Amino acid sequence: MAFDGCCPDCKLPGDDCPLIWGSCSHAFHLHCILKWVNSQTSQAHCPMCRREWQFKG
Repeated sequence: MAFDGCCPDCKLPGDDCPLIWGSCSHAFHLHCILKWVNSQTSQAHCPMCRREWQFKG
């Protein structure tokens, strides 16, 4: 999904759908990465590079 759009959980662009970066420098919509991280059974990994997912601090 284009970053200037919104994720499937939002109705309109800017609807509390900020971009979130991981320590691996990949960016995702907040709702999308939270859904991905919560779906992982063990250690969450970046959907793009498969490195261990950590939010960029």
